Amino acid sequence: MNARTTSRRLLTILAVGVIGLAYTVNINAQVQSSTSTTTHQATQEVQVEHGVVVSVQGNDVVVRMEDGSMRHLANVPESARATVDGKQIGVHQLKPGMHLSKTITTTTTPKVITTTQTVTGKVWHVNPPTSVILTMENGENQQFKIPNGQKFMVNGQMTDAWGLKKGMNVSATKVVEQPVTEVEQQARLSGHMPTPPAPPADMPILVVVAAPAPQVAAAEPPPAALPATGSELPLISLLGFLSLAGSGGLRLFRKVR
Repeated sequence: MNARTTSRRLLTILAVGVIGLAYTVNINAQVQSSTSTTTHQATQEVQVEHGVVVSVQGNDVVVRMEDGSMRHLANVPESARATVDGKQIGVHQLKPGMHLSKTITTTTTPKVITTTQTVTGKVWHVNPPTSVILTMENGENQQFKIPNGQKFMVNGQMTDAWGLKKGMNVSATKVVEQPVTEVEQQARLSGHMPTPPAPPADMPILVVVAAPAPQVAAAEPPPAALPATGSELPLISLLGFLSLAGSGGLRLFRKVR
């Protein structure tokens, strides 16, 4: 038992649970209860998951996770939204090849709920150290169990169950501290379409250049007339020689016959 709990127990006049009641009419009218909550420092944990959309069929989506495993997201609600390339889209706008990132933020907040119950009455009968019967303000008697080691404040003096006497006015108080942890998760889905791959470095890039206008060749001037370099006399001499040779050959042919 820590010092804080011990201190609270010592400061209570009567820390008891209303368990065994000898006379029960309306206990809620006799026991006053109040509750307070103390909130402590919250902690946050951020987890990011990456995946690529493989297929989309209606509201069913299959995503290949970063580790290569396949995750089937069945019956994705129509209200679900993802921010892809700066635009809000629904499940029906998802396309194979989209890169998705799911950011899950988990906020854990420790709290302590303190419940205080108070009852006022006059000791009618005490059975130390286990129980006491009090006469309530409305005249009804109610029995309470006494925890081990419980101390009581009577007329400004601290006493235990053995110090209770019939007719003493007692205010009974029970303080219960219950630690609880509040966990809240928020998920945000974002993504982008993959960037088209760049062309390989060795692939020639086609450059279109406008063809030059066809050029019309200038007409060539007709050839100049050949200069007259001789007279017709050599041609006439050649014809005469051929005529004499032909007659001589004819005579030779006749002699041979």
